[in-house]
Amino acid sequence: MHATATTNESPRPGRHNARFALALLGAFLLVFALLAVNPETREDWLLENMLAVAALAWLIPSYRRLPLSNLACGLLFVFGVLHEIGAHYQYSNVPYDRWFAAISGGHSLDALFGFERNQYDRLVHFLYGLLITPVAAEVISARIRLRGAWLFLLPVTFVMSHSLIYELIEWFAASLFGGDLGQAYLGTQGDVWDAQKDMVLATLGSLIAQPLWIWRRGRH
Repeated sequence: MHATATTNESPRPGRHNARFALALLGAFLLVFALLAVNPETREDWLLENMLAVAALAWLIPSYRRLPLSNLACGLLFVFGVLHEIGAHYQYSNVPYDRWFAAISGGHSLDALFGFERNQYDRLVHFLYGLLITPVAAEVISARIRLRGAWLFLLPVTFVMSHSLIYELIEWFAASLFGGDLGQAYLGTQGDVWDAQKDMVLATLGSLIAQPLWIWRRGRH
C-alpha cells in the first residue's frame, strides 16, 4: 500500500470538454448573480460566499493545467448551485418544506420524516462528501500515482480534513462577529453537536462516493 509522486498525469475517468466547462461556469455565474439579489441577510451572504469566490479563483486558472472531466465539472456545478441557494436564503431558513408542500398537495417533508429542524445544511454537508470526493479523487490521482488502499483513503481523508477546516472557519467567524450574524453563519439551530454531525455526514457521503469513483475509474 503506497502512493508515489509522478510528473505524468494518471489516467482519469471521463472526458473533458473546455466548452462544456465554460458553459457550466457561465450558468453558475448567472445563478450566483440572480441569488445575490435581495438575500435573506446580506452580511451572511457575503460570509457564505467568501469560500465560493476563493474556490473559483483557484479552479479557473488551474483548469488549463489540469482540466477536469465533464463529470467533475458537473458535480462542482450542482454543489455550487446548492450552496448558493443556502447562501441566499440563509442555510437555516431554506424553505424546502414549503417547496415540497407546493408540489405534493400540501404534505410536509419535515412531518413525514419527523424532522424537528431545518435539514438543508445537513443535506449540503452530506452532498459535499458525495459530490466533491470524486472531484478531489480526480485531482489527487492526476498529481500522485495512487495504489492499493491509498486510492480509497486519500480522497476520503482529504474531504474529512476539509470538512473539519470548514467547521473551524465557522467557529472562528462566529466568535469574531458574534451576535445574530455569527449565529446565522454558524447555523447550529440549538444543536450542540452540530459540527460533529456535519462532519460525519460529509464523511458518509465521501465513503459512498469513493467506491463508485474507483469502480468507474476501473472501467476506463
